[in-house]
Amino acid sequence: MHPETVHITPYRSHAWVLITLLTFTVITVTVTWIDLSALTVFIALLIASVKSFIVLTYFMHLKYESTLFRVFVFIVLFIYVLVILFTLADYAYR
Repeated sequence: MHPETVHITPYRSHAWVLITLLTFTVITVTVTWIDLSALTVFIALLIASVKSFIVLTYFMHLKYESTLFRVFVFIVLFIYVLVILFTLADYAYR
């Protein structure tokens, strides 16, 4: 991709992303009020991961980047998922 390429995103898309992120934030706060024991942490981390994917895709314009750059980002996200899984396993077996 060339640096002179400009991606103009309509305000409607930004508004939907904002509404989606706020909705997921409200869901996260609501889940923490409900006692689901270890499942609460899992759901909160899952929602945080979905929110980070939305931010990467729309605000960081990942959907407009080259395939190689996307692969590198998804490798980092895969490592992130592994760290989360190890954390949950440690939390579950204490």
